[in-house]
This record gives sequence, C-alpha cells and structure tokens, in this order.
Amino acid sequence: MSLSNSPRYFALIPAAGVGARMQADCPKQYLHIGGKSILQHSVNAFLRHAAIQHVFVVVSPHDAYVAQELLKDERLTVLFCGGETRADSVTNGLDAMAGQVDALDWILVHDAARPGLTPDLISRLIDQVGTDEVGGLLALPVVDTVKLQNLSASQHQVKTIPRAGLWLAQTPQMFRHRVLSDCLASAKAASFDITDEASAIEASRLIPQLVEGHWCNTKITRPDDLVLIDSYLAKLI
Repeated sequence: MSLSNSPRYFALIPAAGVGARMQADCPKQYLHIGGKSILQHSVNAFLRHAAIQHVFVVVSPHDAYVAQELLKDERLTVLFCGGETRADSVTNGLDAMAGQVDALDWILVHDAARPGLTPDLISRLIDQVGTDEVGGLLALPVVDTVKLQNLSASQHQVKTIPRAGLWLAQTPQMFRHRVLSDCLASAKAASFDITDEASAIEASRLIPQLVEGHWCNTKITRPDDLVLIDSYLAKLI
C-alpha cells in the first residue's frame, strides 16, 4: 500500500444509539453536561483540533434531537443514515462520506458518549500512529486485578487472570478509509462479532497500535458515569 504524502484526518462519530442503560428520557448523547449535550462536547474536541478536516456525525434516520442539541458548523455534517448496530452506523457513515475523502485519508471513529476527549489526546493518537499502514486507537492499560467469572458452570466459578498485556479500548480509533471499510465488510460477511472498529481490523489479521489514553475519556454508560465526567468537565468550562 502506498502512503499519502499529505495525510488528512476526518472524524466520524456514530450517534444513533439509544443508551438504554442510562434509563433517561432521551438518547444519552443528548443529555447535558455544563449546558451542552454530550454529543456537542464530543464534537467540539475535534472542531478545536486544527488537523481535523471535517467532522461527520451519524444519527438515526428519524432522529428528533440533533437539530436542537448540536450547533451548526462549516466543518460539521450530520448524516441521517444510522443503522441497527454501531458497525452498521460506521459502515453507512463511511459510505456516505466516501465522495469527500480519499481511500488513504485517516478516519477517527469516536464514541458520541465520550465527551471528555481532548485535542491533546487526538494529537497523541495522530502523532504516535504516524504513517503506520494499519492505524491505532486510544486505550488504557489495565491496572486493577482482573477476575474471570464462569457463569456456564453448575456452580459459579471465579478466578484471577494475569492483567499483563491487557488494555481497555477507548476511542478515537484511527484507520484509513479504505482499510476500515474493507475490514468492516469482511468481518460482517464472516459473521464476526464486531465490538469496535479495531476488532474488525484484527479479524483481517492486521495489528493496530495501542496508544495510551486517559481516564477522562471514559464512555458514559450508566448514570454514575455522567456524574464523574460532569465533575471533570466542570473544571474545564
């Protein structure tokens, strides 16, 4: 594969989920922190980074919130092509943006519900991945003792497993447009369980780089997560 002499970077944020575990009245990406929606915070991290050419947000075709909860910007496009799964939304987004990007442009896929992302973390990912042919993602090395529970046994069994080499995946996950599109299509055709973009890359026997992230980039999944990130962002606003 030949590498681009002038790499370009685009953000793709799948935001078509409903966030059922938050037990909120609206999808969690539209809950507010510091007067802004969670989605707006996530988008702003990319808009504040000079290297990001454009930000694409993928929402449900019937989304009723984004027009009120996401400010317009000349570097921002909302795509109403969200799918049933995250992988479907990312695939649909990649297809929709194909006319505006090149095959070797970098796509930074980011969870809408990670509002603690900072431009510095984006820079760290871009700088450390560099011109790698595959790409990479932000992640955190596991520091706690890890327990494995076997629920299929006649009696629940628990054992400690070594944490050396274990990482918790975060986002953005940065891969070239053609590579990511091809790997997602191959993984889906093989009925592979696609839990994030890197898992699709790995299914094609490619090896992404792991770039150390930060706890502030935690994904909001449950109400307690919202309180934690609200406290962190309040210090920055």
